[in-house]
Amino acid sequence: MDLLEAIKARHSVRSYTDKKIEGETLDQLLKTIDECNSKSGLNIQLCLNEPDAFSSFMAKYGNFKNVKNYIALIGKKDSQLEDKIGYYGEMIVLNAQQLGLNTCWVAMTYDKKKCTANVNAGEKLLMVLSLGYGENGGVLHKSKPIEKLSSVKGEMPDWFKKGMEAVQLAPTAMNQQKFLFELRDDTVKTNAGSGFYTKVDLGIAKYHFEIGSGHNLVL
Repeated sequence: MDLLEAIKARHSVRSYTDKKIEGETLDQLLKTIDECNSKSGLNIQLCLNEPDAFSSFMAKYGNFKNVKNYIALIGKKDSQLEDKIGYYGEMIVLNAQQLGLNTCWVAMTYDKKKCTANVNAGEKLLMVLSLGYGENGGVLHKSKPIEKLSSVKGEMPDWFKKGMEAVQLAPTAMNQQKFLFELRDDTVKTNAGSGFYTKVDLGIAKYHFEIGSGHNLVL
C-alpha cells in the first residue's frame, strides 16, 4: 500500500480489539516516530498498554472503546507547533495505516492528566492519536468540494487538482475543513482559517497535498 492508497483507505476508528502491537509492526512504527522527531524537533511518544487516558467520561462521550495505545503529540511551545504536529502526526497516521493499524485524532475527549508521556519544560502535549487494531475500518467522512477548499487564478492544473483531491480526504481534529489552498503563478499559498486546532488541520492537509500533487510545501 503506497501513501495515496493509505489516504484513501484510512478513516477514523474509535473502537479497538485486544490485539497487541508488537514485532515488526511495532519496530517500524517506532522507526517512523523517531524519524519524524529527528526531522521536526518534536517529542512525539508512543504509549503502549496504557488505558487510563481513555477511561474517563470524556472518552466515553467521544465514543472511544478499548483504547489501550496512543501516540502523544508533543513539542516545544512556538508558533510552528500546531502546523508541525498536524504534518508529522499525519505522516505517522498514514504509516500506521500501511502497517494495518487504525487511528483517530483526539483533541479533547481524553484525560490529559493521565497521559503517561513525558512532557519536558517548555513543551506542550497538544493532542494524541488513539492507536490499535480497529474493530472495523471506519467510515468515510464528508468533505467540502475542491472549489470551497481552494482558489485558483485561471484553469486548475492537473497536479494541483490531484493535490486537492488528497486534501479532501484529510482528517480534521474538530471535523472541520477551514483551510484554503491558493495557487498563484505556480506558487501554492495556504491559510488555516480561524478556530480551534485549524493550524493542526492545515498541517495534516499540507502533507496530503504533497502526496497527491508531488509538490513539496514549506512548513
